[in-house]
Amino acid sequence: MNAVDRFFEITARQSTVATEIRGGVVTFIAMAYIIVLNPIILSSSTDVDGNQLDFAQVSATTSLAAGVMTILFGLIARLPFALAAGLGINSFLATTVVGEVTWPEAMGLVVINGLIIVLLAVTGLRRMVFDAVPMQLKLAITAGIGLFILFIGVVDAGFIASTGAPSPPVGLGSGGQGSISTIPTLIFVLTLLLTGVLVAKRVRGGILIGLVTGTVVAVVVEAIWHLGSAVDNPGGWSLSVPALSGSPFSLPDLSLVGEFSMDSFGRIGILAAVMLVFTLVFANFFDAMGTMTGLSREAGLADEKGTFPRLRGALVVEGAGAVVGGATSASSNTVFIESGAGIEEGARTGLANVVTGTLFLAAMFISPLASIVPTEVAAAALVVVGAMMVSHLRHIDLSEFSVALPVVLTVAVMPFSYSIANGIGVGFISWVVMRTAAGKIREVSPLLWVVAAGFAVYFARTPVETLID
Repeated sequence: MNAVDRFFEITARQSTVATEIRGGVVTFIAMAYIIVLNPIILSSSTDVDGNQLDFAQVSATTSLAAGVMTILFGLIARLPFALAAGLGINSFLATTVVGEVTWPEAMGLVVINGLIIVLLAVTGLRRMVFDAVPMQLKLAITAGIGLFILFIGVVDAGFIASTGAPSPPVGLGSGGQGSISTIPTLIFVLTLLLTGVLVAKRVRGGILIGLVTGTVVAVVVEAIWHLGSAVDNPGGWSLSVPALSGSPFSLPDLSLVGEFSMDSFGRIGILAAVMLVFTLVFANFFDAMGTMTGLSREAGLADEKGTFPRLRGALVVEGAGAVVGGATSASSNTVFIESGAGIEEGARTGLANVVTGTLFLAAMFISPLASIVPTEVAAAALVVVGAMMVSHLRHIDLSEFSVALPVVLTVAVMPFSYSIANGIGVGFISWVVMRTAAGKIREVSPLLWVVAAGFAVYFARTPVETLID
């Protein structure tokens, strides 16, 4: 245990083995929904050849890639940041990319995207971009991610929903009708309040206690009322039904491992393929950078410049996550904002990642058991963590409007557009324009101008693609 302590710097970071294990378990519980949601997204779309991915196979490779990359990140970067299939990129693949190429070709583009990010990290360019971001924006990114996590939580729980009308676009409760009308959403509220009280009272393991308690209540409720899935019952559970049917064990089908192709350039042409890769790289690059910035600050591991230990290794391994995700047809794997749940539970080292990753690997064999935690319960933890991260705004001096506007836009655009990369891009562009106009051009790094210009192209990619076509 002394060797483990020294390797992961557990005592040096004022943690304990028990705390790291608990934090790793909480992170897994908060992320377990990806085992179900990722295959739902990827298997729901048909590619240009009329083929679809198999749900069970995608679920197995989702767990495999997440487990391997999370453990690898924990051993190399020694940070409690878990990796899994990124929701932004998998949706982009399912809704846009496979409309032009096959699934193997789409995953080949993901692999290329990962190789480019690894190259940028190895050469130090990714670190240079990271260092060029001013502290105000780094804090804004942290707060924006917190608000994004909170928004994901309330939407996943059905607490906030689309009204289906132009105005207001969202509202409280099912259908945005202004009333909580389902039992799963009520359980979310009760779990949120319980977890909030435990965290406020600084109860050790408060988030884990809240998650376990909420899950037990959900299992009992489902056993009594048989709510089922929201697909069959409007008042049912949104994603995972908290009930076990049949054996909790199953053998994983890993047939999708290695099923990727580089033939997309021949199918759609070099320019069109390059634009798809450009979009993937930008989303992957800045989503991960923003997430790691927020998590490192939340864990108290960031220095006064916002950097954290073994940053270069972390950036390289995160890029490798895209390569592994594409090679396994699980989509690009990236750092998950839900890692904040484990960090708030006390996780400070890579040992927590080893625990989380091991549970993901085990989930390949016990996927029915892994999906027993309903989304509504896990969402409560996300809201609590999000609220904690938003509090970082207190460290920003907003008295100058040339600082206030970019900060507010960064924080607001992330949840409103459902994208960390979009928030960072809007923040970068508005920062260089506003600070220059305020006579602070010397404070703006030349590299930040380059990145802002890149984001301008990124936001204009649809008309650019149209021109190419």
